[in-house]
Parts: sequence; C-alpha cells; structure tokens
Amino acid sequence: MPRGEPPFDPSKVIDLEKFRERLGQVSAFGRFLQGGSFTNFLGAAIALFLLFKVLMFFCFTYIGPNESGIKVVRIAPPWGTRGVQPTVYDPGFRWVLKPFSAEEMYRFPRDLQVLDLTGAKEEAAREARVSKPAHIQTSDGFFVDVDVSIVYKIFDPHLVFTKLGPGRAFEDSGIVPRAEPVLKQALGELTTEEFYNSPLRAEKAGLAKKILNAELQQYGLAVDHVLVRYFRYTEEIQKNIEEKKLKDQLVFKNQAEGRAATEGANLKKIIQEGEATVDIKLQEGRSYVTRKEAERDLYVRKKKAEADLLVKLADAKRTQLRNDAFQGAGSDRMVGLKMAEVYKGLEVIILPSDGANGINPLNLEQSMKLFEMKR
Repeated sequence: MPRGEPPFDPSKVIDLEKFRERLGQVSAFGRFLQGGSFTNFLGAAIALFLLFKVLMFFCFTYIGPNESGIKVVRIAPPWGTRGVQPTVYDPGFRWVLKPFSAEEMYRFPRDLQVLDLTGAKEEAAREARVSKPAHIQTSDGFFVDVDVSIVYKIFDPHLVFTKLGPGRAFEDSGIVPRAEPVLKQALGELTTEEFYNSPLRAEKAGLAKKILNAELQQYGLAVDHVLVRYFRYTEEIQKNIEEKKLKDQLVFKNQAEGRAATEGANLKKIIQEGEATVDIKLQEGRSYVTRKEAERDLYVRKKKAEADLLVKLADAKRTQLRNDAFQGAGSDRMVGLKMAEVYKGLEVIILPSDGANGINPLNLEQSMKLFEMKR
C-alpha cells in the first residue's frame, strides 16, 4: 500500500447485482432494468450510435474555422455532375460520400500564409514555409543574401485547386518558384550602398509585391506584404562597405564641423553686429536726451529772460508813468498830500512862519522849493 493512503474498506464497495435487485424491489424502473426490454433498448442505442459514427466517418467531412473546402466528385448519380465542384464550402460538417472515393473534400487555409526566405531558420515563423534566402545581384555587380518574409493569402480556393492543384501545391507550384525571381528583378535595381537606404529598399519591396500580385492573381493568390528583414554581403564586401561608410562618415563629420564653424563665425558676427547696433542706438538715445535737455534748458532760460524783461519793462513803465504823474497837472497837490502824510507823523513842530526863511505848511509852492522838488 502506498504511503499516505487510507486502508482499504470493503464496506464501501458497491455490488451492482445487489443494487439492481434492491432497486427492482422498490421501483418500476428497477424492474425495467432487470427485464429484457432494457437489454434490447441498450443494444438498439449502441447500434444507432455505431451507425451514426460510421455515417459520420464515411459521409461527412469537417472543415475547420480557418479553412475552405473544394469538393471533387468522381462517381456521381445520374442527376449529379462529376469533377471539381464550383462551390467553395465554408467551415462546418459537409456531406462527402467517401466510400470507393466517390467524393473527396480538399481543404485550403483561409488565414494568412508566410513564406520565409531566410538563412536562419530559427528566426522564421513557426507556421511559415521556410526556404533559402534570396541570392540577389545588385546593379553594381555584387551579390547579397536577403532575408525576406512574404505574407500572402488564398482569396479563391477554386482557382488554386484547378490551376495549381490540391494540398500545398499553392506553395510548391505558386508562390515559391516565383518569389526569388521577382525579388531579384525588383531588389536587383539597387546598388550595394542603396540596400542601406531604408525608404528606397521599402520602395523596391513594394515593387516586388506589385509584380507578385500581377503574376499570382490568376491563381487565386494575393500578396499582402513583402518584408525585407535582413541582408548579408560576403565578409570582404561587408568590410569594404564598412570602411567606405566610415570614410564617408568622417568626410560628413568634417563637413559638418566646417559648417558648424562657419555658422559659429556667422553667429559671432551677428552677435557683434547686434551689440554694435544696440550701442549705436543707445548712444543715439543718449544724444537725443542730451539735445532735448539742452533745448529744454534753452527754452526755460529764454522764457525766463523774456519774463524778466517783461517784468523790468513793466517796472520801467511804472517808474515812467509815476514820473509822468509827478510832472503832470495836479502833481503839486499830490506832493502836498504826501507832505501832509509826512507831517502827519509829527505831534509838535516849531517852525518860523515869517521872514525869508519862514515856512508856511499851507504854502505848497514854498514847501516844494524847500525840499528841492521844484526849482
């Protein structure tokens, strides 16, 4: 007994004979199981099942979800037609009379197919048809091995069957023998160096796709993509190409450095010219400010001088007018009034009033002569 398993218990074993006897005693179903009717029913069910299996095996074929079917009739009833039937059968169970090879269903894939032309089979797709890489001669005479993946599909299984054949004939007689010649035609237009030009290489791959579709359309095949994955030259050619590329890159580097130096000098010149322009503009601004300040000061001095002149002229005019007033009619009365104001401040004054030097305050003529205001 294996370690860890519980010991065998005979009481847990079911005796089918005792179970049937016990079931027959308590129910009609049990009595049915014990009678001959059950045996006859069971035998008929088994016979029908076997007949169904035989019928399915000899008269039906299953077409998978990613497949299409083409039926070939070799022995046909009087009302039928022999040969390849034009109907393309979709996925599911389909009636096919297999005995004596009277009818046969050929299945073709509906999903995308891949043809890998590669020198590294481990890099190819698992479901792909693998062939040797395309050996292409470039337009300048060198040879290159190119890994290419061609993605295609069957769009008309009837054309494929009638023109190429059943099974994988669409590969052996369709895509494979045409792939490498077309690739040589399209990619052979490139030079050795142009293989490194990705856009140009993709353009030639598109040309190969166009040519393949033109040739395979009549066989019910359509190419979706031609993908150039890798290419290899011989070691000597590869070494020469790499050395040339390095030299070209060195030339490009020197040219780029020269252009960079030239642009740097231009930039420095532009900066200096800009700084000089800024200095000139600043100097012009300062000169403008100085000129405007001088003009302002001149204007202020001029206006101030004009104002001073006007004030002095007004003062002179006032003096002139005053003198004229003093010399005009009634001036003696005004002098008398002024003298009265002078005398007004005196409380007591004793002056001789008679004789040659006598002063009569009421005699204005005498007072003016006395103060030498009138001669």
